[in-house]
Amino acid sequence: MLESKQRLRVLDFDIENRPLSYWIPDQPTAEITAIASCWTDDLSSMQVDLLGEKSVEEIVDRFIERYNQADIVTGHYITRHDLPHINGALLEMGRPPLGAKMVSDTRTNMFKKQGVPATQEYLMEILGIEIGKEHMTQGDWREANRLTPKGLDRTRTRVTKDVIGHMMLRAKMAELGLLRPIKLWRP
Repeated sequence: MLESKQRLRVLDFDIENRPLSYWIPDQPTAEITAIASCWTDDLSSMQVDLLGEKSVEEIVDRFIERYNQADIVTGHYITRHDLPHINGALLEMGRPPLGAKMVSDTRTNMFKKQGVPATQEYLMEILGIEIGKEHMTQGDWREANRLTPKGLDRTRTRVTKDVIGHMMLRAKMAELGLLRPIKLWRP
């Protein structure tokens, strides 16, 4: 009997968000300002949506189309940041949460270690991935969060570089055996 090996669709993504209002002291609510996503086997499939060019609803809807097509989603700290923020936006829209999905998170699925950072930037640096993270100063973030043309350009660059850099990081981490198995994420 011959087995058919179907190639899994893996979607790499990243979000940016901004503080919106305080619900208790030092605890701001947040609003998604950007989502970039790319099929890991096709860099030309990069999709970047920015608040200021589209509404949050449009940004989230375009991401959900891809999310629903993916067999696996991947990113850095997506199980504790990106996916919950998307679910928060869906709640605010009066819609159901994302469905369960297989996830490869390069922070939460990383082998157990201590004494060194687990940021995407640090991991890329020590593993020799040279694309680098787009650094933003406080002034840059203020421009981005105000949705100025200059701020939107910086946000587009940052979120795009995060996805490209992450694709390279995940491949290197997998090659070195630094990731635990892919697991099911439930909202």
